[in-house]
Parts: sequence; C-alpha cells; structure tokens
Amino acid sequence: MNQRLVDISLRRGRLLERISVQRAQLAREIQPVRQALYTVDRAAAVVRSASDYLKGHPGQVAAVVGLLAIMKPRRLWRWARRGFLAWRTWRSVNAQMINFGLRSRG
Repeated sequence: MNQRLVDISLRRGRLLERISVQRAQLAREIQPVRQALYTVDRAAAVVRSASDYLKGHPGQVAAVVGLLAIMKPRRLWRWARRGFLAWRTWRSVNAQMINFGLRSRG
C-alpha cells in the first residue's frame, strides 16, 4: 500500500511538471493572438470614441460636410488620393520593417 502511494505521488508530480511546461508553451504561442486582439480592441475604442464625438457635436459635423460640399470636388478627390497613397505607403513600409525585425507588431 505504501509503494502504491509513492507511485501515485510520483505520477502526480510528473503530471504537474507536464502541465507547467504546457502552460508555458501555450503562453508563448498565444502571444501573437493576444497582440492582434489588443490591436483590434484599440481600433474599436477609437471608432467608439469618434462615434461618440460625432454624436455629441452635430454642428461641427454639419459644418465639415458643408465645407466639403462647397470645395471643388476635383480638389477633394485629389487630396483623397494623396491621403490614400500616403496611407498605403505607410502600411507597406511598416510591414517591411516588421518582416525585417526592425519593428515589433502592435
């Protein structure tokens, strides 16, 4: 009976060690998912904040829409294209920096 308790205790110790190793491995492997979810949470918070601001300041929104309507559409499209090109270039450079290890995700 005493030998049986020793065997059970030994087996329990091995299982606990195995669990500890698996937890550490899982923590390492989940890190990219955690960073991606953090980024999504930050983006959602920014959208929520912007939405709250727009709902709280309808006069300013109307003024901006009126200003855009008065501006020449050609000029508006030109600036929109420039902004899109700058954004796309920034995303590409940022991705390359991450690929080369010069910058971390998140």
